[in-house]
Amino acid sequence: MQTHWCYLTGGGHLKRAHQENQPHHSMKNAKLERLLQSFNHLTCYCDYTFCWIRMDFYTKTRRRCYFSLPFYFALLLLSGQGASAQIRYSVAEEVKDGTVVGNVAKDLGLDVAFLTDRRFRVVSGSKDPIFEVNQINGALYVNKHIDREELCKDSGPCLVEQKILVENPLEMHYVTVEITDVNDNFPSFPEKQQIIEIAEHTLTGRRFQLHNARDPDAGINSVRTYTLTPNDYFDINVRQSDTGMIPFLVLKKSLDREKKSSHALVVTAVDGGKPPKSGVLSISITVLDINDNRPIFSQEIYELSIKENIPIGTTVFRMNATDVDEGVNGEIEYKFGKTLSRKVYDIFELDKVKGEIVVKGLVDYEEKNVYELDVEASDKGTPPLTGECRLILKIIDVNDNPPEIEITSLSNSVSEDSKQGTIISLLSFSDKDSGVNGKIVASIINNVPFELKPSYKENIYSVVAKGILDREEVSHYDISIKISDCGDPPLSSFKTIKIEISDINDNSPQFSRNLLQIYLVENNVAGSSIFSVSATDNDLNENAAVSYSILREGNENSVNGFLNINSENGQISALKSFDFETLKTFQFQVVASDSGSPSLSSNVTVNVFILDQNDNAPVILYPVSSNGSAEGVEEIPRNVN
Repeated sequence: MQTHWCYLTGGGHLKRAHQENQPHHSMKNAKLERLLQSFNHLTCYCDYTFCWIRMDFYTKTRRRCYFSLPFYFALLLLSGQGASAQIRYSVAEEVKDGTVVGNVAKDLGLDVAFLTDRRFRVVSGSKDPIFEVNQINGALYVNKHIDREELCKDSGPCLVEQKILVENPLEMHYVTVEITDVNDNFPSFPEKQQIIEIAEHTLTGRRFQLHNARDPDAGINSVRTYTLTPNDYFDINVRQSDTGMIPFLVLKKSLDREKKSSHALVVTAVDGGKPPKSGVLSISITVLDINDNRPIFSQEIYELSIKENIPIGTTVFRMNATDVDEGVNGEIEYKFGKTLSRKVYDIFELDKVKGEIVVKGLVDYEEKNVYELDVEASDKGTPPLTGECRLILKIIDVNDNPPEIEITSLSNSVSEDSKQGTIISLLSFSDKDSGVNGKIVASIINNVPFELKPSYKENIYSVVAKGILDREEVSHYDISIKISDCGDPPLSSFKTIKIEISDINDNSPQFSRNLLQIYLVENNVAGSSIFSVSATDNDLNENAAVSYSILREGNENSVNGFLNINSENGQISALKSFDFETLKTFQFQVVASDSGSPSLSSNVTVNVFILDQNDNAPVILYPVSSNGSAEGVEEIPRNVN
């Protein structure tokens, strides 16, 4: 065993000399030598005002203990005079009550037999001291629960000083107990949750400081590391500072709010105890939006069919664009494209907020059957982003237009000798509607000798004669034509064509009777009209202009030679006076001829009966006398009327 000798030199400095088992010549006290040899290690140290001796030794249980004494106290103690001593022990926190820290009496060299008599005790200002001494065996033991973190707030050595007092003679001893730490506390964060807002597309490598975890334990039992739940976007980085480890959240992958708007992470603080304890901090990351997405329509081209004449104010379609940005970056306004014609703006209106396309004017299929509307959706970001689509509005035809008749060619006058199939007129039908609404059915609805014949081209018809025309029976026709479309309900139009039947000389003049009898009194005045005839011709104009003549046949000296007829009016006059006694009857024929080409004629036979007048005296024919008188006797039967 090595013995350390100390001696005091001038200037207030303590010098140390060591020589194995050989006492220094300046200190020849045998008692002191024996005491010093009982220590396993003795260390001397001092400052400019005070010097100390630290003595280390082993107990019977091989427990290493030490105490330090002021140098002059040590000299007094070693020389056997009343003094005080300081001993240092260590004990772990959280040990059970009654745990022995060390045997103070033995370490101080006190006789345990007199501890009670000397009132061996702990002097404390508290009624319930942490440590107490056993007056029977001189042991220092734990009197109540020890919590190092409660006793010592800092992380340095936790030293509790206890005063040990013995009397007869009075001695004050100082016992310092170091409370060693055990891992009895979990790391904890000042808050359970930390909220961090990060703009999307923030550059990678950006660091965000997190709350520090605190662990009241000291040394290896304090916080030693931080871990982060596995994820694709963040890592954890730790910076060492005077106050401990400061955790930082490091962005390792660019954020996209539209893919993931928030991230929930857990940071775990782990201490170095065995087993280790940990505490957690919930990290809620909100990804702030930037205007990096344009409004998008679900389709680039929409197709929609609406009926024409749709009521004004009707909503025909609602545009719906989505912008995955949020706030004003996701607020959308709609408008028509700048290249649309002015007519579109007159017919349709677009609500810029709702995206509703509303009819504001007349939608007419016949005017335009397809509208292509370019629609833009813009957000309110800075700068705004725009998405486009096209709405194709196909107009469905409704049967709102009646068919129309156009007379392409018309012969106002038709000869009555026209043959069947003769084309009278050419007609063109049309309907502005389409499909079945524009399909036309045509017919002549009155009873006329005409019909409609379709041509090789659709909706072109000709009016042709289908029967015999006779102007003398019907001089003109009103042909009523009806055309109807095939809509539901069908619409119809009517047209009347007036046709005049032109005359041909197909009728000869006709007398009212085939035989005329005239009674003419004899002795008529020569040259006077004795009779008139009249014939009619159903034809017109020249074809109906009748002239009269007497058919003269045979001898010019016949009676016919004494008759004259006015060719225009048929007045017949006798050029001589007729005598009943010489001509009692005769007949002649009157010819009525028209002016047609060729001319047609007809005759009438006129029987003339001469009526007698009393223009002759009676004449006796028998018996004839010479003087003209007659005499004679005739017998007349009595029964003669």
